[in-house]
Amino acid sequence: MKNKKSDMRYCFRTRVIANILYATLTACLVEVFLVTNLSRVARYAQEFHWNNIMMDMIHDSDLVIVIGYVLIGILVFSVTFFLLQEKSISYISRISDAVRNISKGDLNTIIEVEGDDEFSSMAASLNRMVEEIRRLIDKEREAERTKNELITNVAHDLRTPLTSIIGYLELLSNKSAPLPPEIQKKYLNIAYSKSKRLEKLIEDLFGFTKLNYGKISMQVSEVDIIKLLGQLLEEAYPNFSSKNLSYELKSNVTTKVILADGNLLARLFDNLINNAIKYGAEGKRVLVKVHASAKNVQVSVTNYGYVIPEEELSLIFDKFYRVEQSRSTNTGGTGLGLAIVKNIVKMHGGDITVKSDLNGTVFTVMLKTDFDIERENFGQG
Repeated sequence: MKNKKSDMRYCFRTRVIANILYATLTACLVEVFLVTNLSRVARYAQEFHWNNIMMDMIHDSDLVIVIGYVLIGILVFSVTFFLLQEKSISYISRISDAVRNISKGDLNTIIEVEGDDEFSSMAASLNRMVEEIRRLIDKEREAERTKNELITNVAHDLRTPLTSIIGYLELLSNKSAPLPPEIQKKYLNIAYSKSKRLEKLIEDLFGFTKLNYGKISMQVSEVDIIKLLGQLLEEAYPNFSSKNLSYELKSNVTTKVILADGNLLARLFDNLINNAIKYGAEGKRVLVKVHASAKNVQVSVTNYGYVIPEEELSLIFDKFYRVEQSRSTNTGGTGLGLAIVKNIVKMHGGDITVKSDLNGTVFTVMLKTDFDIERENFGQG
């Protein structure tokens, strides 16, 4: 970059020097033409006795005439140099107008880059600056829109279970019309389940906010991903059992140690496994497969339940997005689980994809085995 700037300065200075030389040469030619021809005219006038004061001054090279020649030379030089530099002057004027417009808030201003010198470099830099400002403003607007969307969705999702909890508790606290014990127990169970849902929503909300805005510091260490997945599947056994689901863990290796944040990976795969349980009950089976190589490890979580429409696959990782069938009280989640999964994968410099057809819904996570936290741009939503 430094060499390029030096080359631009060299080109600009070379052009200015060349224009000075051209203007000087033009002035000299005009001077030679004037001196030669006016002297001849003066001699011719003397020979024919057409003398007058002006001709005598020219013939004698009077000081006034010399000064006149000098002034004419300066004028010719200045006009010629100005004409040669007129293009650069016009370009500078356009750049100046553009800067003025930008300072007034007109971010649609674009300067055409002409040539390859300091002025073209300045124009290119201004264009990049305007583009960056536009990008930052768009990002700020998107952040504001996201914040408003977050508040709206959170208010709605918090209000729904909270309203149910308050309603059932009011029924239970009504002393004037006491309820039968079995009804009280039923209402208490409903209030409890709604409270757990509320707790899950709040946990997901805080987790998503921290991940999305880079508030979590990664604790990278060696993690045996095969062992981790086995533990998560065992811990989820009650959920599998309640849905009459079986599970299977397949791997091309018996152990695979990678560098990662174990807690975040546990949350990532726990979300994917619970997601498979929640929406895969119809398929009666959940399959977790691991394929490890020297540099990467691929983990896929497959359920054989509800097929996600193709047009919804691109939206599934968006916060608060839930496929229509998941809005029931039986399967409805917070809509943040997969957004959290995507952020954790991104923090680890990995990638996640999803496909869904009659052969199953498959979430595939690709992670690096040698994760370098210094090189990764993590924590950006």
